[in-house]
Amino acid sequence: MKTYLDCVPCFIRQAFDAVSFVTDDEAVREKVLREVLVAVAEMDYKQSPPLMGQVIHRLIRKHTGNDDPYKDIKIRYNRYALNLYERLKGKIESSDDSLQTAVRLAIAGNIIDFGAKRDLDISAVYRAIDHALKTDLDQDTLEKMRRKIDQAGKIMYIGDNSGEIVFDRLLIEILPREKITFVVRGYPVLNDAVMEDARMTGMTELVDVIDNGSDAPGMILDDCSEHCREIMQNADLIIAKGQGNFETLFGFDKEIFFLFKAKCPVVAGHVGVEEGDIVIYRNVEG
Repeated sequence: MKTYLDCVPCFIRQAFDAVSFVTDDEAVREKVLREVLVAVAEMDYKQSPPLMGQVIHRLIRKHTGNDDPYKDIKIRYNRYALNLYERLKGKIESSDDSLQTAVRLAIAGNIIDFGAKRDLDISAVYRAIDHALKTDLDQDTLEKMRRKIDQAGKIMYIGDNSGEIVFDRLLIEILPREKITFVVRGYPVLNDAVMEDARMTGMTELVDVIDNGSDAPGMILDDCSEHCREIMQNADLIIAKGQGNFETLFGFDKEIFFLFKAKCPVVAGHVGVEEGDIVIYRNVEG
């Protein structure tokens, strides 16, 4: 997915929010924002928005000297989600359609995104869960996903955020786990899940987990490791969580089911939904 002009103010807002979250030093904030403005002016708009996200967060880490600014937030939301785990698992087990309920909950977990919402709190997670369980979901695409899961020999599941990874675990637990490789980011960026989060939440005990070798808030393939790209190429089916993965993998020549909350008007318009909707979107191979 290309970058739209409507993305530009979002880049600046995200840069300001992120650097303000990390430091109170006005000189550092100014330096980061000035360099971000230059980068936005020079950006190739044919590239996907997460490329600029990568630039922004590299600048923040460079000028603050903090390699993982969101580490405490990630630990906190992993713990929040783990505290919800048994109750949410009960909802899946008591459901008439466990796959549908698990998919809805996995999408609800996508609310835990500090790139989209700096002032997120746990009450927003509860609201997202309630909304995801009650609102409309594209049943035709869900049934196609159900069939593809049964038919696939190898499945790549690309995660997105910390905390959210527990919601992914709930879905993966009812899938054929022997088929699945779960993917996390290679290096810290925002509150995206890395290998440490996979260990903390029990994902590494459930399925094979690899990192993608990249610090982008998405799957910029040229920036991913050769090992990750090889597993991706050999996968019969990809399940990808979150807007960043959608923005970077939309149109890729593989069977992909994207699961996310539409958190910005550009992405919502791109897939034909309203901002705030839960989305299951199929990218067809070929």
